[in-house]
Amino acid sequence: MDVILLERVEKLGQLGQVVKVKPGYARNYLLPKKKALRATKQNLAYFEAQKAQIEARNLELKQEAEVVAKKVDGVSVVVVRQAAESGVLYGSVTSRDIAEAVTATGTTIARAQVAIADPIKTLGLFKVKVVLHPEVAVSVTVNVARSVEEAAVQAARGGMVVGNDQDDEDETVEETEATEETEA
Repeated sequence: MDVILLERVEKLGQLGQVVKVKPGYARNYLLPKKKALRATKQNLAYFEAQKAQIEARNLELKQEAEVVAKKVDGVSVVVVRQAAESGVLYGSVTSRDIAEAVTATGTTIARAQVAIADPIKTLGLFKVKVVLHPEVAVSVTVNVARSVEEAAVQAARGGMVVGNDQDDEDETVEETEATEETEA
């Protein structure tokens, strides 16, 4: 099925291009989300007549997204969750959680704009892509921790804090050595 793109679609094409896609993709995604029109003679004529307005609207939306991108790019947010001693979460961190955390910093984003590649199911620091416009994407750091204090430690270390601290491990080694000496 041939469609006319009304905005840039990643890995498909730019605004105004006529591209061939599978009927299901067009029918279930592109057409309902107003990202494309069927490539009929009537729609081609309509697009040519409206092309300047569509491009102007797209440029305006892109500029608004770039303003928001400057505020959001590189932001680090903390998400507090319960987790097992091994660092595995009871549940997962969703796009809604990340959108709410970023919104709490003062910049409103929708959960549909958060693109999580893999589900976040462990404690730690994660880079998450936020797509503000088809041509504007930024990265946000999500710090998943059991408490705000633990999040501060993770941010300082640059990684996950799991189980025992180094001091606890040293004490355990000392206890094991003392036990071995008494047995000998």
